[in-house]
Amino acid sequence: MAATSPAAKGKPPRWRRRAEARPEEILEAALAEFTARGFEAARMEDIAKSAGLSKAAIYLYFPSKMALLEALIEAKVGPLAQQAETLAAAGRANPLMALKMLATAAAHRLSDPRLFAVPRLVIGLSGRFPEITEYYRTHVVERARGALEQLVAAGMETGAFRRADVAAVTRAFIGPMFFEAMWTHVLGGETALNDPQKLVEQQFDVLLHGLEPRA
Repeated sequence: MAATSPAAKGKPPRWRRRAEARPEEILEAALAEFTARGFEAARMEDIAKSAGLSKAAIYLYFPSKMALLEALIEAKVGPLAQQAETLAAAGRANPLMALKMLATAAAHRLSDPRLFAVPRLVIGLSGRFPEITEYYRTHVVERARGALEQLVAAGMETGAFRRADVAAVTRAFIGPMFFEAMWTHVLGGETALNDPQKLVEQQFDVLLHGLEPRA
């Protein structure tokens, strides 16, 4: 006698594959699993189940957890690097405005804990998976830093900024944003990201004018 399926008994199956499941859904499922269980403990079959796919089907999209993490880097954090490159190319005529636009966009994005979950994962894995660190550095950090350095250098060339060490200025620009995200999303401190525009204005005031008393 043939076994009666759960659906035939009127019970929903434990999971159902969605034919419309897309890579974006898989990435969201992967991020949830990596965040909840850790990268090393997360299993491909659990990610597939959460995305509504079979274990075999998920490998049609991503051959490994490493490939999933690389895709998450590209999807969640890569757009910031792309935006920096775009603004650097278009903003040479007004580098200060371009820097402020980039800072505002970054502050708004970093207010989302799901975005910072990816760099947080990378930082946690850096000692055991140096290849992931290298991937993040070359695909995100070096692209964004290079674009910012171009904008800062352009500002010095046009006289919008005084001459200074370009690398040091770029780090002074990036540092407060990164600290705020770490302070808020990792250390659980009170956030200034609830008002990204105010945060950017304060950062630029200090960056442009320093702490010396004004006449």
